[in-house]
Amino acid sequence: MKASIITIGDEILIGQIVDTNSAFIAKELDDLGFQVVEIRTVSDEAAAIDSAMEQQLNRVDLVVLTGGLGPTKDDVTKRVFCDFFADELVENTEVLRFVTQLMESYYKKPISAINKQQAWVPSQAHILRNRVGTAPGMLMQRESTFYVSLPGVPFEMKTIVTEELLPWLKARFSGQHRLHRNVMTQGIGESLLAEYLEVWESALPKGISLAYLPSPGRVRLRLSTSGSDRPLLEAALQQQLNQLPAAVIPYISSFEDETLEITVAKLFDKSKKTISFAESCTGGRLAQLFSSIPGSSAYFKGGIVTYATESKIDILGVSAETIAKNSVVSGEVAVEMAQLARLKFKSDYAIATTGNAGPSKGDSNADIGTVFIGISTPKGTFSQEFSFGQPREKVIDATVLKGLELIYKEILKNV
Repeated sequence: MKASIITIGDEILIGQIVDTNSAFIAKELDDLGFQVVEIRTVSDEAAAIDSAMEQQLNRVDLVVLTGGLGPTKDDVTKRVFCDFFADELVENTEVLRFVTQLMESYYKKPISAINKQQAWVPSQAHILRNRVGTAPGMLMQRESTFYVSLPGVPFEMKTIVTEELLPWLKARFSGQHRLHRNVMTQGIGESLLAEYLEVWESALPKGISLAYLPSPGRVRLRLSTSGSDRPLLEAALQQQLNQLPAAVIPYISSFEDETLEITVAKLFDKSKKTISFAESCTGGRLAQLFSSIPGSSAYFKGGIVTYATESKIDILGVSAETIAKNSVVSGEVAVEMAQLARLKFKSDYAIATTGNAGPSKGDSNADIGTVFIGISTPKGTFSQEFSFGQPREKVIDATVLKGLELIYKEILKNV
């Protein structure tokens, strides 16, 4: 089963908004066993929409379009959609009733002439009810391809997909599965990882593929397969994971598609240990990551941002003598920051960051990109020096990831 996704809107093409709709739809379709072969964005012009639809005819089983279903004159998708099937727009009494009810009960005003236009749909369309908005979804078939038109507002689109489209697709397209298993690695580069996996990868059975998905500080390995027997597919993927080379095992942080902070947080939750932060160059990023995780109050004790040199002395309690002797960007200061954070917050572990992220050096003569990370544990405190180069955002992101990597290794020793 193959599918394509078409997003409509000049605002996407000019970079005014980011297309998150396609990512959501693609994941849902993939879970149903569809192979998404293309995602494209086209302008609001009728000719562009019609051409994109025409190019998918008989090429895929399903085309999902989002955007351009509003009641204003610049929203032309519905008219193009209708013309593509040589159909005509008619007023749908059920849609009209719902839109009227929505306007009167939620917006507290009578339905307007422009909102009534939302009830005009192709006469042959299968209507996908929009419980949270005025524009319904529409589903039609031409030759061997089904086309679905959905509103572009994300929460409306997601509601229709979840409540209307997915049940319809499950009933119509059943029996096929596309499965993925993820292996999250950290602390190893893509090229060295590929070297360790070369023999294992070459021996993968036909029908199972491997993808390398690198991101700053980590590489995700994705094993994929498809077929009709889900238990058999799951067993085949697990068999390959069981045969991963021993050299790779120390770098695996998770077998789930999760961020490093989630992996670390789970370890803290499991071990019943706590953590705190003293941040300078990262400006509270570590604390923000942990505080955004539901349930983090069980292990996250708190954080303090001592960005200026005087705040490290006056608020955190770092020795002025230590700073004067070693520089504010130094291993000695990172160690004191981590120790003091652990004491002040009464946590089991603490991470401290101090560095020159740039573009200027500030109160330190250390090279721009130089960072010291301090780690305080029940067994002692240490710091490590790193050179993350430029630009500024790269330095900050790399510091956060390296801090998580270091604490991950420490907490593993006690789980």
